[in-house]
Amino acid sequence: MLEVPPKTIVVYADITCPWAHVAVYRLHAERRHLGLDDDIRFDIRSFPLELFNEQPTPKKILDAEISVAGALAPDAGWQMWQRPDSEYPTTSLPALEAVEAAKEQGLLASEQLDRRLRVGFFGESRVISLRHEILALAAECDAVDVDAVAEALDSGRARSAVIEQKEYAERDEVRGSPHVFLPDGTGVHNPGIDMEWHGEHGEGFPIVTNDRPEVYRELIEKAAS
Repeated sequence: MLEVPPKTIVVYADITCPWAHVAVYRLHAERRHLGLDDDIRFDIRSFPLELFNEQPTPKKILDAEISVAGALAPDAGWQMWQRPDSEYPTTSLPALEAVEAAKEQGLLASEQLDRRLRVGFFGESRVISLRHEILALAAECDAVDVDAVAEALDSGRARSAVIEQKEYAERDEVRGSPHVFLPDGTGVHNPGIDMEWHGEHGEGFPIVTNDRPEVYRELIEKAAS
């Protein structure tokens, strides 16, 4: 069983996953609402979809998911891709590595950068596969030492952590992006959301059959207890 430290919530997620964007936003929002920003930390770990699927996540699938996921948490930061399609990120690995690099400075730094990268991609059409874009977003996070992140990226040492987390996630315990784990052993895949895909991936669209955002209050309170 995955061991989670006290007062910590572990989240396996890909940065370019719309459902993970909803989950991470709701975790941050509910923690803030409960006044627990200084008490609970988020340990965001890599679930690199491109490595599992051995291909970039197709833009047409993400476009179909964004319109549905965005309606569940409209304040998370969304827009349809505004740059040329040729600039659309084909990999999230550099961004995942940056979050791991920031983790060397503590979980506060890594969770800030993770959230900023998600908003940058989904809400601002930033090309988060590029080093300079990642570092520009990192510079907006007050807990992040940008030079330290740059050094870790350039040395390549954060890649091994991403691969290790992918190998762990291949076990049955992690079902997909996002998957949340609590210190008491609770594990929930895509908390509060039941969905199914209508038609073939890339041709059809997702349908949310149930959404219980109040689950996030329960997760935060349980982690704090």
